[in-house]
Amino acid sequence: MLPELGFIALLIAILASALLFIVPTIGIYKNNLNFVRTSWGLSYLFTIFTTISIGILAYSFAADDFSLEYVAAHSNSQLPTFFKLAATWGGHEGSMLFWLFSLSLWVSIFAYASRKIDPVIATRTLSVLGLLCLGFGLFILYFSNPFIRQFPVPPEGRDLNPMLQDVGLIFHPPLLYLGYVGFAVNFALTIAALLSGHLDAALARWMRPWALVSWLLLTLGIVLGAWWAYYELGWGGWWFWDPVENASLMPWLLGLGLLHSLVVTEQRGIFSYWTILFSLFAFAFSLLGTFIVRSGVLTSVHAFAVDGERGTALLVLFFLLTVGSFTLFALKTQLRQSAVRFSLISKETLLLSANVLFSVATLTVFIGTFYPMLFNALGWGSISVGAPYFNSIFLPLIIILLVAMVLVLATKWQKINRTLCLKRLLLLIPSAILAYVWISATISQDESLKFNLVAFLLISLAIWLFFATLWTNWRAMSIKRLGMILAHCGVAVTVIGAVMSSYFGSEIGVRLAPNQRQTLNGYEFHYLGFTNEIGANYTSEKAHFDIYKNGVKQISLFPERRYYDVRTMNMSEVGISWGLLGDIYIVMGDKLTKESGVSGEFTFRLHYKPFIGWLWFGGILMAFGAMLAVMGLNRKTKRY
Repeated sequence: MLPELGFIALLIAILASALLFIVPTIGIYKNNLNFVRTSWGLSYLFTIFTTISIGILAYSFAADDFSLEYVAAHSNSQLPTFFKLAATWGGHEGSMLFWLFSLSLWVSIFAYASRKIDPVIATRTLSVLGLLCLGFGLFILYFSNPFIRQFPVPPEGRDLNPMLQDVGLIFHPPLLYLGYVGFAVNFALTIAALLSGHLDAALARWMRPWALVSWLLLTLGIVLGAWWAYYELGWGGWWFWDPVENASLMPWLLGLGLLHSLVVTEQRGIFSYWTILFSLFAFAFSLLGTFIVRSGVLTSVHAFAVDGERGTALLVLFFLLTVGSFTLFALKTQLRQSAVRFSLISKETLLLSANVLFSVATLTVFIGTFYPMLFNALGWGSISVGAPYFNSIFLPLIIILLVAMVLVLATKWQKINRTLCLKRLLLLIPSAILAYVWISATISQDESLKFNLVAFLLISLAIWLFFATLWTNWRAMSIKRLGMILAHCGVAVTVIGAVMSSYFGSEIGVRLAPNQRQTLNGYEFHYLGFTNEIGANYTSEKAHFDIYKNGVKQISLFPERRYYDVRTMNMSEVGISWGLLGDIYIVMGDKLTKESGVSGEFTFRLHYKPFIGWLWFGGILMAFGAMLAVMGLNRKTKRY
């Protein structure tokens, strides 16, 4: 009976979203204030019943209600309770309901925060959000209903995918969804601005917090996803240019462009078209990411579904919203903008260059992600686009971006400060010296590593950006400025971590029997043996390593090979020693006892990843900087 109540709550939520779209729109057209005022109440009503619906689905998982097809397909009575609750969004149907729930949260938060602004703008925005909610609600109802019963009821569920049985599932998808869906608020505000015929500084100021929070959540989701892939998949890397990874990167890049465009629109009254296009594209690419993950058109270890019918429905929804919004943009492009003059080298020019870089980067990812699918659809055969393509384009873009980020610190609106610019350029000399010493000290620990000029250039520029950011801003400190400092320093720290771990990491594949040793990067890996263990829903073979350096024991690591009985899947659980200067990383491979006759002999892959932890720290710095920027924004909103 309880799942039926969840389904009824979903129906009421869909009805509320339809009314949220229709009634306020009629109210604006008829100039009926009573109809206009209903938008706030309908927003809260939609959120309440969406919350009830997903809450009942989560309870069904906790109660092992295998009469629901979705629960039986993604849970098991032996699964730990916190994984049962996380399994609510661990499959296609539940993830789409969580998407709708995330959208409902943003709708209510906006409704509450918009009470002090122009009611026409607020009502139009809520009406557009209601249309988005209606579209996704109908998609769930017809193609992704998680409340479908099955008879007879199976005695046990199929269990959650072992790859998802990790703390990352609890936080990574919700952060991504909240980030994706958050761009819907900017999308709806932009549509409202187009319908009103203006996008001025006041509206740009109102849009900035929503863009910042969405980008913050998406940043945390991407960083957590990269960290999860690093320690869970067992390949030693953190980014594979996988289609689903790219799906989150594209709206992140567009969101970054939106943030910088909003600053210029607010401060100088220009770049309105850039702001509109970034707002529309950021949400459009969030929808496109949903299509990638759930359509099955692109193969990925992260994909939820391979259902062509669902993929087609999502693609139709994507095209309706995208084509409709851009048609409105084409018809309403006569916005009032300020006539502003600025020199060739100025803050405006550099921020314009940054917008172009973000656009080129997004287009690069889009082509690399979808070109193989188009190539195959045209009957030309199969082709894969991998890291060489992306790296060859992103490396020069990152170099240009790092230089632009330093130069923008030495420029003012309309002009450049030549003295300040010269001082910033001189900082490059000590930065290059420090980078050379840093890299030399790292490669001296492993004779197989070579000095790399590209890595040296990137590290030098990252250190330069770090020092220039701190030097420029330390005197005039405020919460808002501190947010910018942390975000830009986070970029520098992330680049250092990515470059050092990618260019100067060490790894080796070995076969070891108990009490054998292997040396890598100055560390001695002593394999002591293995034990058989029984987990909640798996059995495992756990190896025991003692790690020594200069004859002194540093730490013990315990990589595993797990076998999940219900799913009949093997998974490797890596042994990792997290460190400020680098990680020691062990992956346990196949058992070789039958081949060699030696008890306890396995294959292992040993890694040393210098400064890879700086990646996660840099991403957190960027997100924390965005949070401080939100806190530092002027809370007084003007009526427009």
